[in-house]
Amino acid sequence: MALAAPNWEELESLARREIGDRAYLERLLDLWRGALAASGAALYLDREEDDDSTTHRYLREVVAGEGPFPAALEEGDEGGELYAYPVPGGLLVARPDGEAATEAPPPPEPLTLLLASALRSLDLRQQLKRQRFRINYRVVELESVYEVGLAIASTLDLDQLSEEILLRAVSLLDARRGALYRRDGEMYRLDRIFGGEAREIFSGDDPALEPLLSGRGPGPDGLIPGAKHLLAVAIGTGTRPPGLLVTGDKESRHGVGPFGVSDRRTLSLFANQAAIALENARLHRQALEKERLEREMELAAEIQRQILPVGAPDLPGWELIGWNRPARQVGGDYFDLRRREGLLTLTVGDVTGKGIAAALLVSTLHSALHLLLDRLDVGPELVTRLNSHVHDSSASNKFITLIVAELDAASGELAYVNAGHNPGLVIRRGAKEAIELQASGLPLGLMPGGSYRRATIPLEAGDLVCLYSDGITECAAPDDEEFGMQRLIDCLVEMEGAPLGEIVACIDKQTQEFAEGQPQLDDQTVVLVRRAG
Repeated sequence: MALAAPNWEELESLARREIGDRAYLERLLDLWRGALAASGAALYLDREEDDDSTTHRYLREVVAGEGPFPAALEEGDEGGELYAYPVPGGLLVARPDGEAATEAPPPPEPLTLLLASALRSLDLRQQLKRQRFRINYRVVELESVYEVGLAIASTLDLDQLSEEILLRAVSLLDARRGALYRRDGEMYRLDRIFGGEAREIFSGDDPALEPLLSGRGPGPDGLIPGAKHLLAVAIGTGTRPPGLLVTGDKESRHGVGPFGVSDRRTLSLFANQAAIALENARLHRQALEKERLEREMELAAEIQRQILPVGAPDLPGWELIGWNRPARQVGGDYFDLRRREGLLTLTVGDVTGKGIAAALLVSTLHSALHLLLDRLDVGPELVTRLNSHVHDSSASNKFITLIVAELDAASGELAYVNAGHNPGLVIRRGAKEAIELQASGLPLGLMPGGSYRRATIPLEAGDLVCLYSDGITECAAPDDEEFGMQRLIDCLVEMEGAPLGEIVACIDKQTQEFAEGQPQLDDQTVVLVRRAG
């Protein structure tokens, strides 16, 4: 087959007139077809290339002369009635005019080179166009994620925020289905759902979870039943993120389809915004809860301040003082000084635990004690009834140690009942040792029934009585050594004749110095009574 000579004058004219790329390609291809004496020709661009093989897929760009030419060609499909000429970035295909020769004739080199150059220019222009489109799409995508982030960031209600996050995620990706999961210990629990059913719970150790998050698997069995395509991202960071956002079945003109790479990027960006918003909402809820607890603590502390006596009753011939310092805002120690018809009732109690629960039990003890003292003297019956009341109105793990004493101001006789409390101490004038007022029964509320014994001791002029809680004797040094009862006795003996306020100050000073700056771990209470003379 003889090749026709190209019309160089026309080519030169085309170049001077600056005809657009596609028109220039069409004319060059037509001249190339004519030079090859072919009935038709087509130019294909190499659109896709598989890095793992040498197979190329070509898409038709320009046609000249008679056809038909397929819209796409796989490498090797161009045989038969077509001549194929590979060029950089594409493929030139010609249909012979008449019967095809056994071998394709050589292409007209000048025109082939011009076509290859024009093809490269067209490819670069289209790549630039596609890149600009991606950039513009990316800008719109980021603006959408930013606006959605602002919308959810303005919500501090955790439940409302979870609903908003799921709805926004489904909307951003045009998904038909969606589910939001929150981590609960080792498990993920369904928090919100959109568009159908979803699995209620699955393990954070499920081997299908990692492939789902990396886009390589469908996830745990039955995660979103009926969904053909899933896309999931983590909300938060770490090997076990605090939440998962799952979307299913992307809407398209042809029904539903898979999610693309850009969809995963968009959902990941949104999940980052959601993680921040959820953390802010969680911290806000914690702050509200903390504020509520602080208000409750303040109320409990105020109630407790009203329960504990302010000052001491005036009892001629006797000196009295009571002192209390809780380890927290409210404590579980209780003391009371109550005068009635020449008698003085002294009470020190210690509720297990601290905080609001202990303060409530202190209030229960205070009310019951005052009601019973209106009808009963200090003795076994009084303490037995207190035990029954505390046992019936408190939890099984709560109990109260208590020492209650009744002083006859005229005779100086001190009667007492000790229900599992620290031994009271009596320091005789001039003595170097203490008499202990030992326990005679179990703490209140520990078990129903119980047996208690009343004991008495006479007090002479100058004798000192000390009732205290274990926050004094169990005050710990940095090496965990306890202050102990002997140090307390030594302080009382040393300060025997000092004003009662100075004795309390001495106990306070010595326990704090012993602790060497360690935080106070238990409530501390001291009640002192001394007979004048």
